[in-house]
Amino acid sequence: MHREKIPAITIEQLSVNYDKTPVLWDVHCKIPEGKLVGVVGPNGAGKSTLLKSLLGMTRPLSGQIEFFGQPYKKVRHKVAYVPQRSSVDWDFPITAFEVVLMGRYGKLGLLKWSKAADKEAARHALDIVGMLPFADRQISQLSGGQQQRLFIARALLQDADIYLMDEPFAGVDMATEKAIIALMDKLKVQGKTLLVVHHDLTTVNNYFDWVVMLNTCLIACGPVSEAFNTESIMRTYGRSSALLDEAAKLTQNKTAGIK
Repeated sequence: MHREKIPAITIEQLSVNYDKTPVLWDVHCKIPEGKLVGVVGPNGAGKSTLLKSLLGMTRPLSGQIEFFGQPYKKVRHKVAYVPQRSSVDWDFPITAFEVVLMGRYGKLGLLKWSKAADKEAARHALDIVGMLPFADRQISQLSGGQQQRLFIARALLQDADIYLMDEPFAGVDMATEKAIIALMDKLKVQGKTLLVVHHDLTTVNNYFDWVVMLNTCLIACGPVSEAFNTESIMRTYGRSSALLDEAAKLTQNKTAGIK
């Protein structure tokens, strides 16, 4: 008898309030393992709150969250997080190399010093994202794209199974964006699951194979080929003529097989 595979992420009846205002309401969603997932929705839709709720950084009003059928506390070593650049104190006196090495702290435990192998792994992660020449640079001296690559390198060092990324393409140039999506594709091929907060609707078809569409409530969750359509975009973003025109183009391109 075939046994159904446990989802990488299971969200049931998740509701979150900020100052009595609903930010997420009764969200149900299951994310299969090995998917590259775009989380899309208008500003204030609850996208970042969703990620923070998954990580236990935001306390929900109700709901249950599981990773591979387990609560986050039991599998936190399997989950890596890339925060928004705007949430980081870039004036903190720390080098790029030291930031990336933090990715090993979860495995090292408290009061344990990093070993030569950990430092070599940090240098390798920096090399993967093209940041090794900047290893000794203080983080405030890096460009926006370099800062984003840096935090992705830190997440890579965790060697996680699930990556939660909050707007990794925000404020980066096109070369950096292409490098990041190429890296995400490689992680997906390795069987990793990536949940990525994203804003550009025009790249959803090209970048992701699964989509979560939010506007406080869950609008759609599923394969991009099925869930990302004109109706779900209209329900997510409202009846903005510009967005509806864009949705029509996206749907037409998808139907015609244009990527």
